[in-house]
Amino acid sequence: MDNQSDPEGAAESKPPQGNFAWLPAWLRRQPTWLKAALAMVLVIALGSTVYAFSQMGRGGSPAPTASGVSTAEGATATPSPTETATAPAPAPPAPPAPEPPPTALNILLIGSDSRGDFRAEEAQAAAGTPADQRADVLMLIHIPADRQKVYGISIMRDTWATIPGYGQAKINAGLELGGTPLMVRTVETLFNTRIDHAVVVDFKGLWDATNALGGVDVNVTVPFTSTHDTRRYFPAGINRLDGGAALEFVRERYAFADGDFQRIRNQQTFLKAFIGKFMSEGTLSNPSTVMLLVNTLRPYVLVDPGLTPETLVRLAYSLREVGPEDAVMFRLPDGGFGFSTDGQAIVYQNPGAVGAISAALANGTLADYVAANGFQGGN
Repeated sequence: MDNQSDPEGAAESKPPQGNFAWLPAWLRRQPTWLKAALAMVLVIALGSTVYAFSQMGRGGSPAPTASGVSTAEGATATPSPTETATAPAPAPPAPPAPEPPPTALNILLIGSDSRGDFRAEEAQAAAGTPADQRADVLMLIHIPADRQKVYGISIMRDTWATIPGYGQAKINAGLELGGTPLMVRTVETLFNTRIDHAVVVDFKGLWDATNALGGVDVNVTVPFTSTHDTRRYFPAGINRLDGGAALEFVRERYAFADGDFQRIRNQQTFLKAFIGKFMSEGTLSNPSTVMLLVNTLRPYVLVDPGLTPETLVRLAYSLREVGPEDAVMFRLPDGGFGFSTDGQAIVYQNPGAVGAISAALANGTLADYVAANGFQGGN
């Protein structure tokens, strides 16, 4: 995707018409809930909620009716023309089963650097044949049981790690060698923890999603000239990024003295700016813009089968009191640079940091680890 060109007609994309009638009635009545839910699922996966909202009324949940009432079978509870005023009222629906207490969740966010059909390459790798894709972004999203924070742990792509079944390699090779299943097992092995869900995002979606929002403003703290595509210069200060510029901004590493360290900082800076733009009153009050963003991201996101529409909606609802200011992002501390026996430039693990984070994930004390190390996002 380093030679990606502007997709034909992207600049002329028109927002689809419509409103939020396809959402459940209880959700449509709560703009505050809608704002928080959409924002936090974007934190989790920059669009993993696309599948949930796109499937509402298509088998995931009964389609909402004009009155917001549906029968147990999903049919509309609307009187037929032959019904009279004396017709018996339908029996009230059974009360919903109580929700189980929330538990901590780990979600692996994977940014694929695929230069072709990322879905086909994912299927190829998952079937056991190496594919032309690696993980340009690896972020473990941890959501505590109390749902008060969301943590994002960025893992440097060149981290030297154990790839189950293959031995030692750069951690991002897991996606190439075995697709999402092997990438998940690799990160589980690193932290000795379970990953509940995985989301793969093709960077092409970042281009189109940024354009759908009309561009995103980011504060460039380290000016640089991109080594990709247009050789674009990013001056210090606020830069308005369109889709092409956003892609170059989040992927650049060769222009920096500290390489991937600055790239991770830039990725986190962009993600926060993207969420801020999305959550602006002008965006959320325009259903067409929200729908455009949802429909734009849909082709570029893969989620595991466990992230059903119901699961995503429940997760988003459980995060309704959490805002972007409650998302803490930090980089997994490293153990320095070096070379593998076959001459690859690699990043060594920091066993102490990996062990401390693994213990914090297991014990539900990641907040204590973050506080003790001064991580307050973007570090």
